[in-house]
Parts: sequence; structure tokens; C-alpha cells
Amino acid sequence: MMVETRFALMIVDSATALYRTDFSGRGELSARQMHLAKFLRSLQKLADEFGVAVVITNQVVAQVDGSALFAGPQFKPIGGNIMAHATTTRLALRKGRAEERICKVISSPCLPEAEARFQISTEGVTDCKD
Repeated sequence: MMVETRFALMIVDSATALYRTDFSGRGELSARQMHLAKFLRSLQKLADEFGVAVVITNQVVAQVDGSALFAGPQFKPIGGNIMAHATTTRLALRKGRAEERICKVISSPCLPEAEARFQISTEGVTDCKD
């Protein structure tokens, strides 16, 4: 299908959601991680072969330890290091006040750590109204 029709963007929503239900417990952790790595490699091959951008959304969990009291909550991606190392640029999206949304660059080889504030309305993605 991708050979016949030109695509510029592929979006995979909640990439690890099914892995969390299909592979449960520490006994299946190795199998889950190997399958996830294979899936992520296939996405990378599609991106390379067809020149498409791949956007993956993923769940995160709070990393609770003693430093959370001082530094605020820290989050890590579900899927562990495989998810972190398979991505080029990592962004964190969160809700701000009212309709405001915040996108923070967490890790990127070409972008500095920064935040952008925006909102989504009937006009599409727009700058926040002060």
C-alpha cells in the first residue's frame, strides 16, 4: 500500500498498550521487550525506506523515589530503555491551564530542551490566548 500511495506521516498511538495486556508479569518481560524491539525496528525500516516521519505516542509511569519530594514527579516511558533508545526525538505533552497544552523537548539530537505552549480549537492548533 505504501508503494502505491505516498505518505508523509505515520502515527502509532499508544504503542505499548497492547504489550502491557498481552505480556503480563516479569516472567514475560524478556519476550515483550524482544517483540517491542522488533516492532520498533520495523517502524524504523519503513521510515528509512519510504521517507516518512513516524510519530509514536506512549504511556509513561511515575518514577517514585526519595528525590521526588524535591525535584517533583519524574516520568519514564513504558517499555523501558528499548523505547527510549529507539526514538530520535522525545517530546512530553501535558495539559496546562484551561485549554492550554504544553509540549516539552525531552531529548533530541538537533533541538535544545525547550517548551512550546499551544491550544487545539476548531481552527486547529493555535497559539495560546493570553
